[in-house]
Amino acid sequence: MRKKQPLIGALALTAAAALALSACASGDDKPGDKPATEVKEADYNPQPRENLQEGGEVRFPLATLPTQMNDANSDANAYTARLAAWFRPQVILMEPDGTPYKNDAYLDVWEHEVVDGNTQITFTFTDEAHWNDGTDMDWTAIEATWKTQRSYDEGFNPNAIDGYQGIKSVEQGDTPKTAIVTYDGEFAWPEMPFMSIIHPKVSTPDDFNESFINDPRPELGAGPYKIETFDTKSGLVEFVPNEEWWGDKPLLDKVTFRQLESSAAINAFKNGEIDQVAANAQNELSQVENVEGTVTYRAQQTANTLLQLNAERPQFEDVKVREAFFKSVNRDQQKEIAWQGLGYSEPDAGSFTLYSFQPGYKDALAEAGYSYDPEAAKKLLDEAGWEPGSDGIREKDGVRLEAVYPIWSDSSTLASLAQAMQATLKEVGFDLKVDVRPSQAFGDDITSKNWDVSSLRFTSGDPFGAAWFCQIYCSDSGLNLSSTGTAEIDERIAKEVASVTDAEEQTAAAMDLESEIMKETWGIIPLYNGPEIAVVKEGLANLTPEPYTGLDLFGVTPVENVGWEK
Repeated sequence: MRKKQPLIGALALTAAAALALSACASGDDKPGDKPATEVKEADYNPQPRENLQEGGEVRFPLATLPTQMNDANSDANAYTARLAAWFRPQVILMEPDGTPYKNDAYLDVWEHEVVDGNTQITFTFTDEAHWNDGTDMDWTAIEATWKTQRSYDEGFNPNAIDGYQGIKSVEQGDTPKTAIVTYDGEFAWPEMPFMSIIHPKVSTPDDFNESFINDPRPELGAGPYKIETFDTKSGLVEFVPNEEWWGDKPLLDKVTFRQLESSAAINAFKNGEIDQVAANAQNELSQVENVEGTVTYRAQQTANTLLQLNAERPQFEDVKVREAFFKSVNRDQQKEIAWQGLGYSEPDAGSFTLYSFQPGYKDALAEAGYSYDPEAAKKLLDEAGWEPGSDGIREKDGVRLEAVYPIWSDSSTLASLAQAMQATLKEVGFDLKVDVRPSQAFGDDITSKNWDVSSLRFTSGDPFGAAWFCQIYCSDSGLNLSSTGTAEIDERIAKEVASVTDAEEQTAAAMDLESEIMKETWGIIPLYNGPEIAVVKEGLANLTPEPYTGLDLFGVTPVENVGWEK
């Protein structure tokens, strides 16, 4: 499973704790703020199937209907992965704490061992497992997944090569139903790869990169649900039970996703048109938390809200300018705005490798020398040759120090966050131009880099941390959107991190190197984490079974178990 997937918006409220926490209100809370509110590590109404009824419909909002519907492609995002969970194989599932386990509907065997000094993973598919087009699910699915994910140099655009590039062979076992995966040496994270698999028909770069654009290709899926409607114009996706499914019967008659902007989703929930809505800001929560027949869930979210600069833009080519930009951003102010009225606070977020609750975490950003320091930022810009103009905005060679900062949402909280950042940057001499765009433009804008500065969420699909280090910092990774990687950094990642075969030692090496990369590149910084808050119709159980998003921490549960209580 890929560790990171981008999500819209700067209002990503994350971090986590080993036990349920009470979030502490900050000392400068405003009058009318709510008192500290309990935030659990997972809060999703888990229920056994026997407690749930058969039938009914669930209607979810979706911030954007993604363009790239191949969830293994780096142009995909967390919304792609969310939809994919409902009609593509959930081969490996995960407990909320991140413990993975095989889905018995798909796999009879999932095990790993070291053989002759090499890590070896065995997959044996069940006799019944097959794709929607009738193709048997066998070792060729594992082979196809490896071939499309192992390299950036073969024409494929993989989400991440981490966990795949070290494999030296994928072979058939005793029968076609068994795949034997062999690494070149020992691999520190054998439970990490192949949590999602690809149909073996997706065998060419053109198929992999292009054929899923605005087309989910449902015949290449498998699972308890199938796509009945996929309408990009209206932003509607509908799932119904799949007659090809061989496992436990899906509980619901229909699952619907509607593309809705933030304010539209709030109104739709109040009007009874959808059954769950995110309410991560007080102005949203206050509108829906008292709707009759609803429950408010508060969980820790495994995501980082980040700020990144496009180093391909002339004004950000100089690392001193990038460092000055970040040191002009008041993270404490951003957190205060994001969490106003929620009674929540947290330590500074300092890493894209680990969350503060995970063993081995260090504040890499602080170690890199980051702090909110406008005077230091001014000095850096002076050294880079950018001089204040008559209006205070800096200039160099007749060019103003401007940057376009898109917001892909109509959220008033996101607007407030952007305006506050705009003001602090202006004090130093940056002209940050906030550009409000429709959420549906998010996918294309991000991948085409139609921005100078952007803020979004990187969400984690598993707890493996350092295993995905290359996905963020390697120069050829599709998620290194700042374009600040170098060949030298790539080499250090390979030698100092990826080659380490012990998970604990690799994590320590990654944390040490992360601070050095941040200090050298200044392309991307974490802003904050926080809670995930959702208001949901009473009785809806086993919420957010998909990876990357939701109320169940790292959890990935079978979609057929989502339903209404009896």
